[in-house]
Amino acid sequence: MTPRELIGVAEVPGGPPLRLMKHAGDFIIMLDRNELMSSRMSGSEVALGVMTLERLGNPAAPRVLIGGYGMGFTLRAVLAAVGSEALVTVAELVPGVLEWARGPMAELAAGCLDDPRVDMRIADVGAVIGRARDAYDAILLDVDNGPDGLTRDANDGLYTPAGLARARTALRPGGFLAIWSAGTDVKFTRRLSEAGFTVEEAQVRARENGKGPRHNIWFARRR
Repeated sequence: MTPRELIGVAEVPGGPPLRLMKHAGDFIIMLDRNELMSSRMSGSEVALGVMTLERLGNPAAPRVLIGGYGMGFTLRAVLAAVGSEALVTVAELVPGVLEWARGPMAELAAGCLDDPRVDMRIADVGAVIGRARDAYDAILLDVDNGPDGLTRDANDGLYTPAGLARARTALRPGGFLAIWSAGTDVKFTRRLSEAGFTVEEAQVRARENGKGPRHNIWFARRR
């Protein structure tokens, strides 16, 4: 069996560190014993971007906020689907994640960090949302494994009624809040509806070839 190789460690403000591992040519980002993401499973992260834009009607020049760079799958999917006048803001809290993207995972990043349509910020996405009003056509969140603060406790605020109200304010009328999750959560679906969203859920396979576990995406449209 090929052992996993530790490539790097990145400190998370207010949470345990992330570790970048490599195994048989694949990259894996770990939090404690949890595998947060892997370069061999990108299907649902790609779908987060593509399916949100489809629900918006595939506008050429949307204003999109992505919470969490991860391995860049969602960002690259969005960039591939929009025009030259689009603006995609990425709020990544952990500087080390972007250092990995420019270092050991540079080939995977494929230059997306230097795309002129990208506004890359080292920032808490919750703070970026809280400062915005009618600013975005879509907010895409993939910062935890579900609607709770897995990577750090402070992320819990994204999924509370107050946090959802801030996201609704940050969206333009008819805009979408899309949230990636490893599984479903009936209570959270209800919370989204109570916060003023029309809610749709989709289950998407983890791998782009249609295989792997099913992940859940909430598409919540601002009413």
